Amino acid sequence: MARICCFLPSHKILLPTARFHGVQCCSSDPQSSQRKQAQTPKFLKLAVTGVTELIRLFSPHVQERMDTVKGRVDSIKVSDIDDILRVIKSDYEKAYFVTGVFTEEIYADNCTFEDPTIKFQGRDLYLRNLKLLVPFFDNPSIILNKIEKVLTSDRENIVASWRLRTCLKLPWRPIILVNGKTVYDIDEELRVMGHVESWDISALQAVGQIFTPGFLSSSSE
Repeated sequence: MARICCFLPSHKILLPTARFHGVQCCSSDPQSSQRKQAQTPKFLKLAVTGVTELIRLFSPHVQERMDTVKGRVDSIKVSDIDDILRVIKSDYEKAYFVTGVFTEEIYADNCTFEDPTIKFQGRDLYLRNLKLLVPFFDNPSIILNKIEKVLTSDRENIVASWRLRTCLKLPWRPIILVNGKTVYDIDEELRVMGHVESWDISALQAVGQIFTPGFLSSSSE
């Protein structure tokens, strides 16, 4: 959900939000989600990756904030997947998609984060992306509709369905509205190794929301 804002026509560089997969792509089946995410135009993925790197280069203050969280891993102990589920549920209660506040200790250092527009590895990079995006949200909300354990392949993972709504701080007050799912891939050491999102709209439709005046989009909610 932290990726789409990079397309904003502003003097400030913004991240594109990472929370909008292709049409009808919301699925608890990670393989199905990956097949449908492949429908996203390649140029859009390349653009998102490029802008993300530009933001990284021009945001040294974010690295300073990142330095303050070093050494905090492994402070939370979990004994089974139910503990992981409770932690993730608590993070949704903190609205981590739109606040940047989440329990990074349960994520592996090299956790893979993926959405329809971008795929990368690194818990710290994900945290940095969230911190960059948060200041551009206005009255954001993330509602957790459901969270549960699911059996995929030979082990249990966690799937959460959610609804994101926020205004962006632009003169025409665009509204971002997305229903999505996130699959949390849990490894044998009870760490989140994969954070894969799917959305009920395509990446291009998500970009279109940015350029739609809020009074128009609100009438179609």
